Amino acid sequence: IGAVTSTRESGAVGHEGVAAAFMPWEGLNPTSVLFTPARNAGITSVMIAPQGGLIAGQAAMIHLVPGTAAEMLLRGPVGMVAALGPGRGPNATPRAETLMRLRELFDDARMYRAHRADFDRAQTRELAAGHLDLEALLPVLDGRLPLIVAADKSSDIETALNLAKEYNLKLIIAGGAEAWEVADKLAAAHVPVLTGAMNNIPESFASLGQRQENAGILSKAGVAVSVIGNAGGGDEDAFNVRNVRYEAGNAVAYGMDWNAALRAITLTPAETFGVADRIGSLAPGKVADVVVWSGDPLEFATQAEHVFVSGREIIQPSRQDLLEQRYKSLPANYRGHGDTDRH
Repeated sequence: IGAVTSTRESGAVGHEGVAAAFMPWEGLNPTSVLFTPARNAGITSVMIAPQGGLIAGQAAMIHLVPGTAAEMLLRGPVGMVAALGPGRGPNATPRAETLMRLRELFDDARMYRAHRADFDRAQTRELAAGHLDLEALLPVLDGRLPLIVAADKSSDIETALNLAKEYNLKLIIAGGAEAWEVADKLAAAHVPVLTGAMNNIPESFASLGQRQENAGILSKAGVAVSVIGNAGGGDEDAFNVRNVRYEAGNAVAYGMDWNAALRAITLTPAETFGVADRIGSLAPGKVADVVVWSGDPLEFATQAEHVFVSGREIIQPSRQDLLEQRYKSLPANYRGHGDTDRH
């Protein structure tokens, strides 16, 4: 609930913006009323990620099955979330300093791994993060866990590519408003991009080149594109992930191949986050997540008629459904709150 701070947990405080050990799925609310409308609209799996700070923490893939948080977890972690663009406000960190701090973190994580015993005995210099955060960064340095970098500006994306090459990192770009400008470099480096197709209005000077053809240009250049919401910064906060098929449909309208767009909300994200052996397509041995649509799933008016998750059809009324039924059956003499007879 956007207006209630206690219901919003977007990221850890961390130490000086570093929370690499933060695992947000451990605080997941499996009974959230936001999950049911998403599932009813044909969404069966999502990636959840923290935000804020230099290193926000770890991302995970969850399955939208009714049950406990442990039962919902498909795989965690699937990536480490970082930000490369400038912060906002009068005390914002400059881009170059952000890059300097990332290098310091990676260098200190390497030192920690080589001198762990000395660190435990407090016989090393002070490092840029605590042992839990440094430990969490080691799979990133080993190339086993991708670094998900939020960057919009093309020069920031190039900087991320150079950083990944310097430290031999597995990189994913999130946001990527100007990614189309460096599509060939992203394709050559085999770097996936998470981006949308509903917004062509720059939200900052870092996204002046934003355009709705972005996803299509990237896809045609050979970049693995996962379509996400970017319609003005509201969908993610409100968990309107069900709108992602409209993003994909819009991408088709702006030049993306239909099959590529469908793949961008099914198999490509599953491949990008290392769960394609379980979800993302229909194949023997995979989890039986099946959605039966009334028509083209990328068309606005199409409805999800049947949603199967792990082989079981789930029919569960959403909060919106319950409210609709409530107000359809009000007493005949019902008067709105505050209505009184006036004489």
